[in-house]
Amino acid sequence: MENGKFFFDTYVKPLNQATVADIGAQNVNGSLKDVFPENATYIGVDFVQGKGVDIIIDDPYKLPFEDNSLDAIVSSSCFEHSEFFWLLFNEIMRVLKPTGLFYLNAPSNGLFHRYPVDCWRFYPDSGNALANWGNRSGYNTVMLESYTSYQSNGLWNDFVAVFLKDRAHLDQHPHRILNSFQNYSNGFIHGQDGILNEQEFPEDGMKLRIISETVAGRLRLK
Repeated sequence: MENGKFFFDTYVKPLNQATVADIGAQNVNGSLKDVFPENATYIGVDFVQGKGVDIIIDDPYKLPFEDNSLDAIVSSSCFEHSEFFWLLFNEIMRVLKPTGLFYLNAPSNGLFHRYPVDCWRFYPDSGNALANWGNRSGYNTVMLESYTSYQSNGLWNDFVAVFLKDRAHLDQHPHRILNSFQNYSNGFIHGQDGILNEQEFPEDGMKLRIISETVAGRLRLK
């Protein structure tokens, strides 16, 4: 939930009022609703009834909202389970206001976990690829920032990206999570060149490398 709180504090709290939909809202192991700001209205959307769910949908690629109606959409640990997540991305762009924001949190590693399927993992270039897809689909989408957070429980590395539906409104969202957050790798900020804290090996890979070198007798642990 830490990354979600960073998003709310950076992007949603500065708004006077906001209506925010959470895609994949059922509280299984925690919910973004737990860190939701007081100045916003929360709408939980999922396929099944459960804690934190306000609206149940049958078709994951048809959201029950009017065009240009929401201030923000958040989705955590959901896109890896979407067979055609690029279609869901376009549907999110449809219902966001031109000034609207989309917060995406999806794993870049981790266990195979079907709910009901587990199809995808997201790497550092995934955010810009999605923004390019949005533009190819007729939107004026821009990715404001993205990063891969370090593991907090020894297992998952979360890929996080924040998108603005219409880049014409960049001036309305001047703040970035990465201006103050440090525990990440392979970050991007719109308007800045290069990759921030670039790392070729993921944390899992670095751990395996240490283990392999230790077993081979090339490294002594202190």
